[in-house]
Amino acid sequence: MVGLAYDCLANPLGAVRSTFEKAIASGSDPASFDGRDWGAVDLFRHFLFEDDGANSEFCNYKMGSANTLVRFRGMIQDMLGNEFYVGAYKDGSVWRTNKFTDVPQFPMDTSPDMRLWERHMLYCIPVPGQNSWTESPSEAVMYRSMNSATRQREKRQRLDVEATDNMDCNVSDEGVECSPAKKLKEDGHLQSQESITEGTSSSMIMGPDVNRDSLPCLIKIYDCPESDLKLNEVFEFVGVFTFDPEFKVDKDECDDFTNGFSEDVLVHFPPNKVPRLHCFIHRKLAVHDFLPHSPTVEPKPNLVKEIREALLRHLTAILGNDGVAAHFMLLHLLSTVYSRVETVAVGKLSLNLTCFSKESVPVFGSPLRLAMKNLLPFTQCISLTVDYLNAASLAPRKDYETNRLITGALQLAEGSHLIFDETHLEAGTLNSVGVENARVLKTLMELQKVEYDFKFYKLDMAADVKMLILSEGKSNILPADVVLPFHPASVGSSEVAAEALEAWRWYLATLRSLPHSIEPEMQKVIENDLVAARQEDRKLGTQDFSRLLTMGRLMSMSFGETSLSLEHWQMVKELERLRKERLK
Repeated sequence: MVGLAYDCLANPLGAVRSTFEKAIASGSDPASFDGRDWGAVDLFRHFLFEDDGANSEFCNYKMGSANTLVRFRGMIQDMLGNEFYVGAYKDGSVWRTNKFTDVPQFPMDTSPDMRLWERHMLYCIPVPGQNSWTESPSEAVMYRSMNSATRQREKRQRLDVEATDNMDCNVSDEGVECSPAKKLKEDGHLQSQESITEGTSSSMIMGPDVNRDSLPCLIKIYDCPESDLKLNEVFEFVGVFTFDPEFKVDKDECDDFTNGFSEDVLVHFPPNKVPRLHCFIHRKLAVHDFLPHSPTVEPKPNLVKEIREALLRHLTAILGNDGVAAHFMLLHLLSTVYSRVETVAVGKLSLNLTCFSKESVPVFGSPLRLAMKNLLPFTQCISLTVDYLNAASLAPRKDYETNRLITGALQLAEGSHLIFDETHLEAGTLNSVGVENARVLKTLMELQKVEYDFKFYKLDMAADVKMLILSEGKSNILPADVVLPFHPASVGSSEVAAEALEAWRWYLATLRSLPHSIEPEMQKVIENDLVAARQEDRKLGTQDFSRLLTMGRLMSMSFGETSLSLEHWQMVKELERLRKERLK
């Protein structure tokens, strides 16, 4: 007998059927299961979080076999509404269920005993700009070849037909026990699966129109309020993987009693191009969830100070021994929008490093881009030119013909980092698209919002994107919070030990969410300093004061402190003085 780990991994639908049959046998009415779990989800929750199943070798979505348990991490790119399906029906005198699957496992005829249920559909994509170090080895493996997928499909079909005879599944209070119809390892884990060889095109499986570097997934959510899932949020989904590499659309075929009763939107997501995942369990992910080796360490000041000093030395070397730029870069990397007051995004700190040129970008800009990729989970770089502005699709837009939200370059996950290289931006004429794109970029920079185009109206979507601009002079398109002339003194080395990188990633992911406060005594000191600064420079306004307060908060956080001290406030004032000297 093989225990719980095998059944939940290799044949999750068998566990679903078994728990359903047990619930029916106990006298439950199938009509009462609409919108609630009869024990199947609890079974998988117990397996994953109490029986250490989360550490089992269940497959990532990119390499899973059909009808097995897989995991998918991605961003909600579009919300496709709800789908009606036959959730329960009678096969003769026996109640069956279609929950967590697209295709009925048993013959299904029209019957007054059919129960129509509802599920939510989400179109999810890998997080834009996700860097490879955030992925486990299984996540880096692409789909198997078409032949392998076909063999698995045929094998699965044979197993499904013989499932009742070949597998003796018993659900008890202790879990699920099954007699396997397929060979397993002694520890109950799946045998390693064939993976696609280097150079084999994923279009063999996914179709010619699918980008092999952006493998999407159609997630079907059960028994969960739609308000719990929002556009652009990043989730981990665990559920049943379904994929049909031989799917063909038969336009003449019309079956009034098919399993799904959804709108035509699914026509644009055929199963041979967009696999399905029927979700048992989902959880929202934050930046720290993408750390491969996330230590459960309290950010104590002494530990944080050591990591801070090492990271600052690294940034200083990357930036040509420019210590001032390195300090501002550190604050920039720790910044995050933690509150919104009317239209103001509190906590952001965009940075514009000037004095860059086409010649200096390869020397300092390229190592800086690489450093960002190694430190942050989601990063992208955009070379800003007139041609790019005139042609790019930055803001997402609604296509009412397909009822789809067409993504744009600025549809990003929370915590993303963008580098804009303006050194190739030359004089030219912006067309209407270019003017609109420039406005969208400015809105994101100033308000941390992106306007989504729904044709008949615009909808502001809140964002939290760190923005770094490399330019010759002060950027006119992207007015940053901090403008700093870049003064490199040398070209340094950027080689770093893996242990140091892991420590810096943990530092940046953890400290950005620390709580922060300012004691009344410090509030009085800051107030007096700001009044004195205004007397010296009448041009200073509320935006300047807000920026200094944000820098004070980030400076404290960089030391692992949750309250602004006089020492750290003095450091902020000194940085600002050095910055102004460079601007003269």
